Amino acid sequence: MSRKIAFIGLGNMGGGMAANQAKAGQAVAAFDLSAAALERAGAAGCRPVASVTEAVRDAEVVITMLPAGQHVLKVYSEQIIGAAPSSALLLDCSTIDVDTARKVASLAREAGYVFADAPVSGGTMAADAGTLAFMVGCDEADFERIEAALEPMSRATFRAGDHGAGQAAKICNNMILGITMLGTCEAIALAEKLGLDPVKFFDIASKSSGQSWSVSTYYPWPGPVPTAPSNRNYDGGFATAMMLKDLKLAQDAAAKSGASTPLGAQSEALFQLFDRLGYGGKDFSGILQMLRGQLDQLQKG
Repeated sequence: MSRKIAFIGLGNMGGGMAANQAKAGQAVAAFDLSAAALERAGAAGCRPVASVTEAVRDAEVVITMLPAGQHVLKVYSEQIIGAAPSSALLLDCSTIDVDTARKVASLAREAGYVFADAPVSGGTMAADAGTLAFMVGCDEADFERIEAALEPMSRATFRAGDHGAGQAAKICNNMILGITMLGTCEAIALAEKLGLDPVKFFDIASKSSGQSWSVSTYYPWPGPVPTAPSNRNYDGGFATAMMLKDLKLAQDAAAKSGASTPLGAQSEALFQLFDRLGYGGKDFSGILQMLRGQLDQLQKG
């Protein structure tokens, strides 16, 4: 059944997500501040509109994919809540802090809306392919409806718990990713120094106890995984600046909750250094070149 979808935020992730909603036959009203993003959305079957309020006016489902918590709070409190029909399902797929997610949920509930925080995992390739994993924080009774709305963009949708739990799952998951990518890159750099071919090391590690997503799906050395950004000069994929954002959210949450996360803290420090050296736009696996001492081979971006 076709639904009226308002999609707000058409960046590297949101553009592909909105396109998959349109591909599934949904009527997608799309908005972004970027004219180029709106043009791409139009070419993908969405209907570009001039404002958030126009997009949500008669929406059955509102989906947002925005940069940070302050943007989410502002857009929901000033432009969505009260402008969208109270029957609309509100889904925020941004990665933000848990406290802001719960605040937006409270504002939405007070106004009579069903709201969920539903951040994603999988990166731009999965966003384009419609194979994202969604981690949802919502009332249990609403999950079936939420899962159905996310289905055109999803390979797996999990209810993590109540409001805010989706964000908690996302930042913890990405802390694992940041740590394991650094471990993978350090091991490759060491293997190379010891005279071991990094491609041969992939053959071994991907079938041994060192196997991880960072090895088998996203290997940071060119060749073994053809779809990995390492084969494209570390362009595309998951930008270092975005990984750094998620690691900062994890460390802020750790500080507030009293959790001990020494490896998460060290990962944040290393990705922050890589970012400050001018590589925030490069895929986060490009940190391998910093660890190898080969940054001169990597164009800034």
